[in-house]
Parts: sequence; structure tokens; C-alpha cells
Amino acid sequence: MLAADGDQEIRMIHDENFTDESTIDIDSNLFESDLIAIDHILPSQLYLIPIRYRPIFPGIVTPLIISQGRFSDAIDRVLATTRTVGLVLLKDDDVEDIQMADLCRLGTAAKILKKINLPDGGINVLINSIKRFSVKDVISEKPHIVVDVEYLDDDMPKKNMEIKALTRAVLSQLKMLSDNNPLFTEEMKLTMVNVDEPGKIADFVTSILNLEKNEYQEVLETINVKKRLERVLRLLQKEMEVLSIQRKIQNQINEKIDKQQREFFLREQLKAIRSELGVEDDERSRETREWKKKAEEAGLKGEAKEKIDEEMEKLTMMDVNSAEYSVTRNYIEIVLALPWNKTTIDSLDITRAEKILNHDHYALEDVKKRILEFLAVRKLKPDARGSIICLVGPPGVGKTSLGKSIARALNKKFFRMSLGGMRDEAEIKGHRRTYIGAMPGKIIQGIKICKSRNPVFMLDEIDKLGQSFQGDPASALLEVLDPEQNVEFRDHYLDVPFDLSSVFFITTANTLDTIPQVLVDRMEIIRLSGYITEEKYEIARRYLVPKQLERHGLPKGSIKIDKSGFLYIINAWAREAGVRNLERQIERICRKTAATTARTGKIPRSELNNKAIREHLGAEIYIDDEITGFDRPGIALGLAWTAYGGATLMIESIGVGAAKGGQIKLTGQLGEVMEESANIAYSYVQHLFGGDEKTENFFRNNILHLHIPAGATPKDGPSAGITMACSMYSLATGRLIRKNLAMTGELTLSGRVFPVGGIKEKVIAARRAHVKEIIIPAQNKKDLEEIPEYIKKGLKFHAVESITDVIGIAFNKQRKGESGDGGKKPDGRHRNKRGARGPQKG
Repeated sequence: MLAADGDQEIRMIHDENFTDESTIDIDSNLFESDLIAIDHILPSQLYLIPIRYRPIFPGIVTPLIISQGRFSDAIDRVLATTRTVGLVLLKDDDVEDIQMADLCRLGTAAKILKKINLPDGGINVLINSIKRFSVKDVISEKPHIVVDVEYLDDDMPKKNMEIKALTRAVLSQLKMLSDNNPLFTEEMKLTMVNVDEPGKIADFVTSILNLEKNEYQEVLETINVKKRLERVLRLLQKEMEVLSIQRKIQNQINEKIDKQQREFFLREQLKAIRSELGVEDDERSRETREWKKKAEEAGLKGEAKEKIDEEMEKLTMMDVNSAEYSVTRNYIEIVLALPWNKTTIDSLDITRAEKILNHDHYALEDVKKRILEFLAVRKLKPDARGSIICLVGPPGVGKTSLGKSIARALNKKFFRMSLGGMRDEAEIKGHRRTYIGAMPGKIIQGIKICKSRNPVFMLDEIDKLGQSFQGDPASALLEVLDPEQNVEFRDHYLDVPFDLSSVFFITTANTLDTIPQVLVDRMEIIRLSGYITEEKYEIARRYLVPKQLERHGLPKGSIKIDKSGFLYIINAWAREAGVRNLERQIERICRKTAATTARTGKIPRSELNNKAIREHLGAEIYIDDEITGFDRPGIALGLAWTAYGGATLMIESIGVGAAKGGQIKLTGQLGEVMEESANIAYSYVQHLFGGDEKTENFFRNNILHLHIPAGATPKDGPSAGITMACSMYSLATGRLIRKNLAMTGELTLSGRVFPVGGIKEKVIAARRAHVKEIIIPAQNKKDLEEIPEYIKKGLKFHAVESITDVIGIAFNKQRKGESGDGGKKPDGRHRNKRGARGPQKG
């Protein structure tokens, strides 16, 4: 029992100083002589000694240690007078300067039997607790707490049968508790037999239970013996429940230990029986032998062989019930399941591969040529390393399906792994074996599934990799996609090198902008442009319709659509670069045909005309894509590249009269680079008209508002520079730009036209929009050579080096509606006969 004030401390202990025979005899005599006096003569005033943790009940002889301080001085004062102190419980254990308010009002008066001074200045006293008391009044608090007290007798009626029954119930419960609790000593059991007063029995039982501080104090403050016994009985019942749970847990532990011991003895007996019968191997030894055989067949060498031998040796020394056993066993099985030397025989028949590629995909000549080149190299040099190709193009052009065709053409296994949204480096390189549930990365898992170390491995959507606190998967791919490093690719789980140089890696992406440049450098980029209308028609006729007929359970020829019907579907519902939406529209037609067939029992055989197609698909999504609206100045048609293919870009500009003109206003959600291009075009067009007073007045008195429609779509890039300049030039001169003319090119401040990217996609978009002539930078002329002739057929290309060339082509002919002599300029003023003035500075 503890009590403290600052450095002062009081404890109940078992002290060797009170266990020698002479001390017991002396103190027993003292106790015998004083017991009667104490019972009759108890002082009305007591020095209070605070007790920490649990109160002391009446009728208990126990030692206390009191550290040096104000309470040890109080003991010295009491020994000189009454030898009686009041022991009260401290409410809060953390109090330092103890006052009466920090103490309980009811405590126990105790007789000091003996005092021993301790080396540290504290004292050890043996006390005998006598009787309960309550504090009536505080006489002093410093230096010592002295109070006026009232002694309390137990409230117990005589010859009460209910109290007798409660006493027996308490003793019965205590006996059951003592029989099952080894902490109860023989002395405690003896005391239970010798004590016959119900109040003292309740006090004694409470003192030996393991309770909370407030529960002890509640029993101490219960003067009514009946209520005290009832409270103690409830506490005993609670202790019995705790003991029952403790016994249940202990039995479970013992059963588990007994089961393990039993299994161990049975295994030892089984070993002995096998030895007597002459059976050499048990199941574990046979498994180890099979692993060693697999390791030899796998052809493991170097570090991998040393590692697997070490792990197998370690496994034979482990207990099967240990956690490390299952981890090591899984590791060995995964390592031995990998195709260390297993490969598929490549089909090097170039003619066969070409037929397969042409059968599965229409167009895509660049990719097909690259695959045939790979086959040719492999045929001449069988030990050539695998290739790493990146297919870049808009959605729906066949990048993923092309990977499967490549694997079929090469007679290789195929595995596809989607990288979209991946943010954890461990998905690529695996987890270290120290983690629970660790496993190899997706690269090694794919090789294991293919059971060949030279498959076609597709990393789909590589441009959609993410980053997080768990690492950067794009950086982890650097080792995988580097031919100089993947010869010894080291997965975190395997922790041994694995050769990936024979794997044919194919990655796909919609754009290269989000792929780190160091990763792009490791791949061979092959661009897949969007399909033109003629290509979509052939794809729909050859592949999409037969596929959807089979999927919907319709016989061949049940849906008949002529070329004009297909072109109607393509132009009105499926103008995107790929064919995914086109396939979706054909699927809708097949569904409605299947519904009609199921309802009537007859398959409609009539050919679908445009009216029937519209009934199946609903209203058209797109209007005629032939560019209209060139009936007024300030409108120009540009070409743009997006991740979904090429697109046409209408650019409009008007002059808004204002007191403070000479400004340009841009709308259409333009990016920073595009805004800079617009400002360059505005400055250069103003420069062109230097010296033309009327045109200069137009710019001076008007705010030029330039807008690019589809305002909800973000736009950026420098390739619309010459288009915006032509729009402004047309507005300033009042002349119309030639119809069916589109353009693309970056404009510099000196009037030069710089090259741009995505020429093939832009040409396809122009053809889709029925454009007849295209202006491109002179340095992009070489890109036209890569565009198939059937795409360029019917298109006229103008290669330009400066904005002067662009203006000459765009405005070289007078068109109906163009302002001629006497016409009005956009600001309402008449234009002179000279018309627009040519550039003074190139």
C-alpha cells in the first residue's frame, strides 16, 4: 500500500525486520497488552496518514513504509502520545501537496506496534488497524493533518438469519475461489475459518480481492453489515467470472501445446516405424527430392542455383508449424515454377505471319512491316534479343488486339498487363519476402503464367501510370524495358537475376506526353493514326459485322448494308479516329434485328437503307462534316492533333468597336502556348499593314475578338499560328478565305512557318471533313511520304516557308461575296481600290 506527499511514500510490505522470533514475541505481547486499551480508549483527534492505491480495513496487521517528510514526523509525534493514527485513502494518486480536500472522509484508525528507521531517512512501521472512523472537523492541515473524528460501529441486528445466510454464501464463494487460485495461501484459508464476525469476514474478503480503488473504498464506507455482505458477494461473483474466463484461456493454451507435443511424438514414432520397415523417405524428404530434381531440370545456374539450394537446406531444418516454413516453401515453389530455360519455338515463316496480320487487321502497314522485319532478323540471327515496341494512337484503332495477332503470327505465348492507374512500384518489381503476403511483381507472374521466357508481353496503357508515396512504377519499368539491363532483371521477391532479354515487349499509349522521356527513349515508337472513312468501311464489312452477327446468334447474311449505308453510319454516328463506336452502332443494329427475329420468328433479309438505319440508331449525332460558314471574313479552318486523333479547328474573329482599341480578346479555353501564338499572329498582321492608315485605324479603334468553338474543350499548342493569322488578315481586309482549304503551321514573329507534329492525323481529319487543299510547313513535306497514297488521293498540298506564302494561297482568288472595289471594310468604312496592302517586311 502506497501513500506519498512529494518525496514522501507509505507502503504496505512484508519486511524481514518483522519476521524474527524475538520481534514476534515482543510485538505480540505489546499487541495483547494494548488491544483492550485501544478498544476502550481511542483518541478523539487523529493524525491522518494518506494511503495510496487501496485503503486498509479494520482487523489487519501489516507493515508500512513512510518516506522522510511531514508524515514521518507525524508518526514520531504519535509514538510519543497515543500511538494511534488515522489511515485514509488518497483520492488522486498524482497529488503532491496533500491537503484534507484530497483525502476521503472515512478511514481506519490503526495502532502503531513497532517502528524501524530506514537508511534513506524513511521509517518502517508495523500497524494494527482497529476501527472505522469519519472526519467531523479539520483541526489543522499544516504541518500535519489533524482532525476531530467519530468512530463508527458496524450496523448489524442480532440473530439475523439473512446475515447468517449471506455470511455462509460469502465463505462458500471464497472457498471456491481459493481452491482455484494458487495465490491464496494457507494462512488466508486459516483466517477464514477462525474469523466468525460477519463484518470482519466481509472486510477480510475484500482486502484479499483484486479490485479497483473506488470499489475498496465503497466497501469500507458501507457501515451496514447486510449491505456490505451483499456488495462483497457481488464482487466475489465478478471475480469468479474473471477466473472462469482465465481458466478457459489457459485450457485452450494447454490443449494447443498438448496437440503440438502429441503430433511431435507421433512423427517421431512414424520415423521409427518407417526405419523398421525399411521405408527410406517420409513425405518431407520425398518433396525435397522432387524439388532438387526440378531445379536440375530447370537448369538453374550461378546465383539462382546457390539461392534455391540454400533455401531447401534451410527448409529441412525448420519446424512445419513455424511461420517461416510456409514462406520459404512458397518461395521455393515459385522459383522452380519459372521457365528459366523453357522457350517456345518461333514461327519464322514470313509469308504465314504476313497472312495472319492481314487477316486480323486492315491497314496498319507500319506495324506489320516492323513485325516482318523482326522475323527476318530472328531468321538470320536466332539468338537476337527481344524487341520493345510502343504503339501510340487514339482509342479504338486496334493497339491491344494487334498484340494478340503479333503473338499468333510469331507462335509465341501472349500476356497482357494493364498499367492504367498503377501507383505502386511493387506491382512491377514485387514485394520483399519480409512482408506478410509478399509475392513477385506482375512481370515475373506473367512469365510464370506463360511458362515460357520468350512470350509477347503487352504493357497496356503505359501513358496512364500514376505516382504515389509507394513509389514510381514508371521508374521501375526502366530496368524492364532496357535491353542492357533486363538481361539480369532482379525482382524484389525472387532476389535473384532473371533474363528478360528474350521477351517481346509491346507497350500501348494514347499519347507520349505523360510518359517520362527516359522511358520513351527505351522504346521504338510506332504511331497508329486514326482511320479514314474508306478504311472504316472495309473494317466494318470484313470484321465488325461478322463478329457481331456471331455474337448475337444471327446467321450470316441476316443483316445487309451496302456501302452507302456504311458511309451513312460512319459519317452520322461514328466519326472518331477509331472504330470502337462504329462497332457499337453495328451492335445496336444486331440487337434490334435479334429482337425482331425473336418476336416474329422470321429473320429479316431485306437490305437496310438509310431510313431503316436511322430507325435503328435514332437521330444522327453529327451533321454533315463538310466545312461551311465561309460566307463572311474572319473565318479560317485549321487542323489539330489530339490524343483521340486529328480534328478540324474552326477559328473565328470579329472586330468590336471600342474607345480603347488595339487589343485582342481570346476565348475558347485556349492554353498558354496557343494564347502566345494568337498574340504573335496579332502583332505580325498589324506589322503587315504598317503604313496603311485605314487598316491601322481599324486595329486602333477595335478590339479584335478571336474565338475557337467547342469552348468546353481545352486547346493548346502552336500549330494554329498561321490559321489565326489568316483569320485576322481576312477580318482586316474584308476578303474571304478560299473554300475547302485547311492549314496548319507554327508562326514566328518574323513571319516564318515552323514545322508541327501529327501531320498524318491532321491529313486524315481534313479528308474526313471533305477538305480539298491543305497548307503545311515546308519542313513537314517529308512526313507526306509516310502517308499512304489512298489517303492523299484527291488532296492538294501546299508547302510554305513564310506567312507571305500562306496569304498568297489563301487569298489568291476572288470569291463571290468578297469585298471588291467600293466594298466596305468590317468597321463600315469604304476601302480604296488598292485593297489590302502586301507585307512590307517578310
